[in-house]
Amino acid sequence: MNIFITLDYELFFAQHSGSVEKSIIEPTNKLLEATEKFMVKLCFFVDAGYLVQLEKYKDTFPALQKDYELITHQIKYLHDNGHDIQLHIHPHWEDTTYHDNQWHMNTTRYRIHKFTQQETEQIVAKYKKALTDIVGDTIFAYRAGGWCIQPFSHLKSALKKHGIWLDSTLYKNGYKDNSTHYLDFRNMPDKTEWRFEDDPLVEDNNGSFLEVPISSTTVSPLFYIKYALARKFDKIAHQIAGDGKGVGREGKDNLEMLTKFTPAVASIDGYRLSYLQKTLNQYVKKSDGKNFVVMGHPKAATMYSLQKLKEFVANNHTKHHFTTYMQTFKNE
Repeated sequence: MNIFITLDYELFFAQHSGSVEKSIIEPTNKLLEATEKFMVKLCFFVDAGYLVQLEKYKDTFPALQKDYELITHQIKYLHDNGHDIQLHIHPHWEDTTYHDNQWHMNTTRYRIHKFTQQETEQIVAKYKKALTDIVGDTIFAYRAGGWCIQPFSHLKSALKKHGIWLDSTLYKNGYKDNSTHYLDFRNMPDKTEWRFEDDPLVEDNNGSFLEVPISSTTVSPLFYIKYALARKFDKIAHQIAGDGKGVGREGKDNLEMLTKFTPAVASIDGYRLSYLQKTLNQYVKKSDGKNFVVMGHPKAATMYSLQKLKEFVANNHTKHHFTTYMQTFKNE
């Protein structure tokens, strides 16, 4: 089975976004250290809107010039060393400003569907260019910010025009409908890859796009109770690397997690690694058993997760094939 370890390479999106060093650069280096023994290459979905805003403000604010140099240097290093660099879009950067030595996040237009189709095309164009200026024309895969890819008709022409033909956003039974997010993946195919044209949930063997969904499982309320206890008794092991603060969940989301079995992506973030091997074992038994896509965020790495990631790679590198989108799909 192909195993893809994918990272959403980004800051936090609340008012305290965190620093580049603590939330991106340092934890990314630690993730590389955790996987390098077995020469595992990682897939980075880079939040390109952040690059665009750094470019915009760096000549005015020396601190952002430094941040821009740190980020672009690391992205180029990752690319030059065989790691995958692909496109991640959080369009709220269009409304985010920098002053008083910090980013002021405006997530009113968190979904790209809050922008017109013309604006969407412009966003895809300039965000992809921000990456190709660093790594060259190797960008063909996409992950929607917050998994908000629906309705796909709003994005289709923009992605097609700019050479984006692989999506890795969906996860089985994913569903959110709140003030910032909308996604409904409850009727997606139960497969690890398929082609589509107008709707990523509808398989079309002649489709222009390839969906390689994020792998997932279901977790019980007990998982969150165990996580809370783990944090209580070993705060250091479960302290996240990033020094920012994420956008909090809404109350109804927390209630569901504590009262029902809920879908959860296969993840290398923090305590979620505790169910990663079990999820992989479930996917090995799938009828089409081709791909196992794990997602994570450098900012969410912990001492616990880095150690468990080392163990996961060590236990599986001879049984499965750790790979990237570039290595596996570029010639399709």
